[in-house]
Amino acid sequence: MNELAITVIGRDRPGIVADVAEVLARLGANLTDSTMTRLRGHFAMTLICVGPTAAEVEAALAPLCADGQLLATVRAVTPDGETTPAGEPYVMAVHGADRMGIVAAMTRVLTEAGGNVTDLSTRLAGALYVVVAEVDLPSGTADALAGRLAETAADLGVGVTLRPADPDLL
Repeated sequence: MNELAITVIGRDRPGIVADVAEVLARLGANLTDSTMTRLRGHFAMTLICVGPTAAEVEAALAPLCADGQLLATVRAVTPDGETTPAGEPYVMAVHGADRMGIVAAMTRVLTEAGGNVTDLSTRLAGALYVVVAEVDLPSGTADALAGRLAETAADLGVGVTLRPADPDLL
């Protein structure tokens, strides 16, 4: 089985998700993981699917990109297989006045503690900047890390919280 990483970006409009999903379904591609969002009027999607070759998917997506409004990329990837989480799941939330370097500084603190960012989103609403990151932390490091995050946040003039993540319920 081929495992593919596919990205689609462009000016947002209704129907992009349906159009891409229908193309993949017609090819027999099983969509396994995906994230899709709207960023200041632009659509961005990244997904992993299993099935056809990269060339088949590229050719099938080409008509959706023909008018230049969307850009799709397809890349074969190596399956990870089943893995156990690398740590304990936490959520870091940062909020405050927008300024350069917030994401860089806060994620550097996480990385230095052995943390791994598994999902991150940012939003700018007027002057308020918000970062929400899901992270896996090495066992027993959250309390000390919370202190280091608070120091860095204070230097940046923002607030930060670090809390255990609720497990996904399926």
